Amino acid sequence: MQGDEAELTAAVRAAQEGDEVAFRTVYRAVHPRLLGYVRTLVPDADAEDVASEAWFQIARDLQRFTGDADRFRGWTARIARNRALDHIRARGRRPVAGADESELTGMPDGADTADEALEALGTGRTMALISRLPRDQAEAVVLRVVVGLDAKSAAQVLGKRPGAVRTAAHRGLRRLAELLDGEGEPAGVDGTIPDQRWDQALTVTPRVARTLRGT
Repeated sequence: MQGDEAELTAAVRAAQEGDEVAFRTVYRAVHPRLLGYVRTLVPDADAEDVASEAWFQIARDLQRFTGDADRFRGWTARIARNRALDHIRARGRRPVAGADESELTGMPDGADTADEALEALGTGRTMALISRLPRDQAEAVVLRVVVGLDAKSAAQVLGKRPGAVRTAAHRGLRRLAELLDGEGEPAGVDGTIPDQRWDQALTVTPRVARTLRGT
């Protein structure tokens, strides 16, 4: 377990024992990314309120959580997603990202320009473009790149297979590149992304990750 992961795991365990300083440490480490995820589901004006509702439940149920830092991020993301969907149902609104992945016919083969696209974006513009993706692509991109979940953990949050999450995130990154370039909607991809190719596609620089996380 790497240093940051070990520190977060230790902070979560201390918070479970009632350490308020540890809980603040957990909050500072997790909240910015969690808020970014919530913003893919509800309007910006509502995101802080929904995130606050999620943190209320996280604090309430913290004693019941078991696992390490990665599992904790996945657990908090599931809670935030449920609170966001409750909010959407209560307000009668569609999720910000709308639509289903099937609305896109596919993404092109060739050189992956997603990293270059993301490098050129400011935080606000990045999230605005993400909001234009089909909902499953937007969620997959944010869960994998911003929240930092692996495909298995992201799949558990979304109730899907890991392969489907990899495909949606990969297509989302490619679509972000195309939105930036102002290109039309392309066609033709098999939808199958081997782990090695996925890893290459998602190898973003620290600066890209900071841009997406808004830090």
